[in-house]
Amino acid sequence: MENLPEHPLKILFVCSRNRLRSLTAEEILSGTRGVQVRSAGTQPEAQVVVTEGLIGWADIILVMETSHLDRLRLRFPEDLEGKQTGVLRIPDDSGFVDPDLIDELKAKVPPLLGLPER
Repeated sequence: MENLPEHPLKILFVCSRNRLRSLTAEEILSGTRGVQVRSAGTQPEAQVVVTEGLIGWADIILVMETSHLDRLRLRFPEDLEGKQTGVLRIPDDSGFVDPDLIDELKAKVPPLLGLPER
């Protein structure tokens, strides 16, 4: 039997409006063993707006673009202290669950987190 961590790794995906990229990432990683996933957006009109509570919940925060991390650092500097973050460098040019977006997420996220490829 695999050695799984005692507690699941909590991943927060962040994009601008939480309608396409971060929501797709949440969708494709949901159900992965040893992982809990949520998503949010940096803009006021986001489906789910990122909050200090979501940042506090997360073990790692993965943003789609550097600008998202910059916004989080401006808005939540103390909440981000000690948090592991990563920038996926995925531009906003795909639709929700777009096959190219899914391929890019599957190529970038598991190796970054040390997860097996799905």
